[in-house]
Amino acid sequence: MTAPTLPASRGSLPPEGALAALGRPGGGSDRGTLLSVRDLRVAFDGHEVVHGVDFDIAPGEKLALVGESGSGKTVTALALLRLAQGAQLAGSARLAGPGGERELLSVPERELRGIRGREIAMIFQEPMTALNPLYPVGEQIAEVLELHEALPAHEAHERAVQLLAETGVPEPARRAGAFPHQLSGGQRQRAMIAMALACKPRLLLADEPTTALDVTLRTQILELLERLQREHGMAVLLITHDLNLVRRFADRVAVMEKGHLVEQGAVAEVFSAPRHAYTRRLIDSRPVRDVAPPPAEGDAPPVLQADGLRVSYTVPRPGIRGWFGRDAFVAVQGAGLRIGRGETLGVVGESGSGKSTLALAALGLLPAEGELRIAGRAWSGRTTADRPLRRVVQVVFQDPFSSLSPRMTVGQIVGEGLQVHGGAPDAAARRGRVLATLADVGLTEEQFPGLLERYPHEFSGGQRQRLAIARALVVDPQLLVLDEPTSALDVTIQKQVLGLLQRLQRERGLAYLLITHDVEVVRAMAHRVVVMKDGAILEQGEVDAVLERPQHPYTRQLVAAALAD
Repeated sequence: MTAPTLPASRGSLPPEGALAALGRPGGGSDRGTLLSVRDLRVAFDGHEVVHGVDFDIAPGEKLALVGESGSGKTVTALALLRLAQGAQLAGSARLAGPGGERELLSVPERELRGIRGREIAMIFQEPMTALNPLYPVGEQIAEVLELHEALPAHEAHERAVQLLAETGVPEPARRAGAFPHQLSGGQRQRAMIAMALACKPRLLLADEPTTALDVTLRTQILELLERLQREHGMAVLLITHDLNLVRRFADRVAVMEKGHLVEQGAVAEVFSAPRHAYTRRLIDSRPVRDVAPPPAEGDAPPVLQADGLRVSYTVPRPGIRGWFGRDAFVAVQGAGLRIGRGETLGVVGESGSGKSTLALAALGLLPAEGELRIAGRAWSGRTTADRPLRRVVQVVFQDPFSSLSPRMTVGQIVGEGLQVHGGAPDAAARRGRVLATLADVGLTEEQFPGLLERYPHEFSGGQRQRLAIARALVVDPQLLVLDEPTSALDVTIQKQVLGLLQRLQRERGLAYLLITHDVEVVRAMAHRVVVMKDGAILEQGEVDAVLERPQHPYTRQLVAAALAD
């Protein structure tokens, strides 16, 4: 099947200065060319989203394609394998091989199916959605070998176990029989890598392979990719918005903005002397610390105080013992912490460390033992009695798209808290309060006509997070629980949202419980920091003291991983 083509028109011109910033597509490589992309254009329903992109990848080379969400980088990668559903493609993407070059955009579908997985493989951003939840991961890896290598089922299974072992999955024979939901995030990503490398492809497309992982897991996955890339001699096209990842991993970098490739060249050259304004803006988007010292406490109780806090879950016992009872899994043990007015406490740790459980306990959503007080009051576990406390503490979740109801308008989402907790005597007062709060987070009707009647899908990721912050702020809370509030955002949007949170804290005297695995975000936002592992607090103190002079080996490991990332 021939890919549909676009009209001969080149579409809109690149942003000002783009042509001057572009280096030679091949970057001067003397290793030959594995993939040559020329004038690649992608459109949906006649609307062009990728405009005349040119780049080359040499055998064994690592090229990073960077840009914000919506820049066209993922669509560009999907177009190479004709996986962008409903896309109209034009231009050329030629893959070199022993039998000569093949045009990926027009090669028959049957031949392209042989190229996918065997010669060009892809690692997707979110393994939980990319892996089939109905089949064990070993079967999914073995299926690739059976289709492309024609291996018998038992040999394919043995090879799948071997691949899991090579990618560092513990107990690979047992894990091969596990379903995706039974693996940790890092193990799922390793299984995805094992599947992608099953047929020893010559080119690997890696779409944000470490974005959803903790800093230590990110380092492990990156080291794994580097080792496997060297051992297999394959080329890698890395799609990412993480500039630290690019610095560490890639040989060359190509920068995309609004569907245009605006600059490319050697990583050291581009990062030390970026020529395009957009590249300079990306490089300058690291979080900036702009927090005021918390005010003196006086006689007021801390906004949050916990002593000897313990949170446990009941879990089934393994085997036949599960018929006769259940065991307790302690997710948080003996935690002691406090947050004063206008203060940010950062809680860092890997997945499974207990930091999210600690946040849920602070929100009164999990029963806890020990002492836990919000503004001097303890959670009772009774809905009516706890309602006043729910106005004192609010939450901003990690992913604003999934935390905002798609069936509710902006006015309904932000105004819901006023209906539950009061604070506005009538509909007109409620509307005014909602508009004022939205303006406080940078969203106005001048920018977005009919703002209160719009739905979340009509906003960008950063704007949706502003909506989530407005929803929390509208009831005038004293404490915000921030659960990875910027990890789903691009670097430039992350910087804007962090700046917004810093301003709101200064103006409103808000206290923040910041849950994150990003050490740089903690360094920019927090006054004090708590380090958690396996449910226990290993170290806590002033942010500079803990991050600059960590005492516990685990804290030193976290900081070292963040610096290397």
